[in-house]
Amino acid sequence: MAAINPYLNFNGNTEDAFNFYKTVFGGEFQSLMRWSDNPDCAEWAETDKQKLMHIALPIGSNVLMGTDALEAMGQSVTPGTNFSITISPDSREEANRIFKELSAGGKVEMEMQDMFWGAYFGSFTDKFGIQWMINQEAGGNA
Repeated sequence: MAAINPYLNFNGNTEDAFNFYKTVFGGEFQSLMRWSDNPDCAEWAETDKQKLMHIALPIGSNVLMGTDALEAMGQSVTPGTNFSITISPDSREEANRIFKELSAGGKVEMEMQDMFWGAYFGSFTDKFGIQWMINQEAGGNA
């Protein structure tokens, strides 16, 4: 069964927000990647490279995740729509099925594809305006 977790978008202060959430919920970050870890960002401004591409904080059986939205990537944050639901299916087949069915009638941002962090990933907004990300890890759930 796929795991479902919230994914939050921030305007450059993801690290501050997640350090705050860590003080509230405890635990340790499961992962932390800066935009500088992305090989496609070599020409970006150093300030953008130091922002967070991905962070994950386990809370109980769920994981709160987040990113800094970057103008360099054409992204912006609008309060109220600054989150996605992330699904972590157990297999590529399940990832493809969920992506195809949930994105029907919606707007695909990124087709399912292999990513440099080792996952099979895609993103879209469904026909009801809900943002989704499918992230199938090679070894199982994220």
